[in-house]
Amino acid sequence: MLSRMRDWRAAHQSELTPEGLDQDDDPDMPDARVINLVLRVGELMLASGEGTEAVSEAMLSLSVAFELPRSEVSVTFTTISLSTHPGRDQHPITGERVVRRRTLDYFRVNELHTLVEQAALGLLEVEDATARFKQIQRARMPYPNWGIVVGFGLIASSAGLMMGGGLIVASVAFLATVLGDRAAALLARRGVAEFYQMVGASVMAATIGALLLWINYEMDLGLQAGAVITGNIMALLPGRPLVSSLQDGVSGSYVSANARLLETFFTLGAIVSGVGVVAYTAVRLGVAMDLENLPSAGTSLGPLVLIGAAGIAMTFAISLAVPPRLLPAIGLMGVMIWSIYAGLRSVLEVPPVLATVVGAVAVGVVGHWLARRTRRPVLPYLIPSIAPLLPGSILYRGLIEITQGTAVSGLLSLVEAVTVGLALGAGVNLGGELMRAFQRGGLAGAGMRSRPAARRTRGGY
Repeated sequence: MLSRMRDWRAAHQSELTPEGLDQDDDPDMPDARVINLVLRVGELMLASGEGTEAVSEAMLSLSVAFELPRSEVSVTFTTISLSTHPGRDQHPITGERVVRRRTLDYFRVNELHTLVEQAALGLLEVEDATARFKQIQRARMPYPNWGIVVGFGLIASSAGLMMGGGLIVASVAFLATVLGDRAAALLARRGVAEFYQMVGASVMAATIGALLLWINYEMDLGLQAGAVITGNIMALLPGRPLVSSLQDGVSGSYVSANARLLETFFTLGAIVSGVGVVAYTAVRLGVAMDLENLPSAGTSLGPLVLIGAAGIAMTFAISLAVPPRLLPAIGLMGVMIWSIYAGLRSVLEVPPVLATVVGAVAVGVVGHWLARRTRRPVLPYLIPSIAPLLPGSILYRGLIEITQGTAVSGLLSLVEAVTVGLALGAGVNLGGELMRAFQRGGLAGAGMRSRPAARRTRGGY
């Protein structure tokens, strides 16, 4: 069926490009319903967390499917525009929509991809596609709101378990992260900027973690209490904008790439600010934060560590409203990326960054293969699967080093954390590029022979 779509596009190529402007004797005006549908689909996809290139491809696919002549699509971080030219002396028609509120919702992203594919294959008329779009807008997510919150807390619990914290630490990490999330939600309802919402969530969770550290020291409980703070950091780390920023940069959407990367660093700044203030205060009040005993899973491949890796990936997916039927595959990919990382480090003594890249490339290849095989978007597979390698423990170590007066070592640890994060994003995207180099076509013919960013450079020769 995809080949039928490409054949249709080839047969109408002159009508879809500027070269065919003067060939229509009596051009028809574009259907306003189609323009509105294309813009609204693109807006909801972008607002729900889809990458810029995928949004552009989906909009172009709808434009081709419903015969909008000579369409051009422009997608940035917050703005979507569509221009279509009827032909001859008619004026071009341009529409634009602005994304003012973004909510990560991969359930809707998945449903919108299905809608676009069905329309591209000629299975939906304009009226049917519009009705289906409205259903997607009104549809309930696969998890209740409290389930999303619980999933967010379970990310920290799984991280605490993975780092040897045990049941008590995992339970406190869950409580701390949920309370931090609720504090951020309260600030959001009062109109406080998102940066300070993240600071509030970090402060709340880190304060509970520091309190457990103090109790552990005073009562000599032998708990790995620092895993509470590390788990909260991992729950808050911006994996999605990091991967999307590099994905946008690779595809040639440099404006969106810069905006997403700036969003990533603002989020990191909020986490560092919140946790750093609490850690500094705790050290000054005499709370023991021993650099020799910081929480880390190291390179272990023990059962609890692997269960924790799978748990982090699956609960991260729940917090992003990924459909439940994808969770088993995501859990296995979380175990896979950790096993590759730990195996390379322990057996071959590969540096952490290189081991991270190799694991991320493997996840990128498998994720893109699964997405193509199941005809689903790829980000719901990729973003949760890299979560076990997010540099939460490295960030925590850097902040403790800074608060204890070793600023140079602390800054180097923070740089290492950023490097590991970039290695994750770069590795995932490299895996996707390896898959793309051998695939043919896409919804709008965006395979190895017709990627716009590639054809602007050497790919056009």
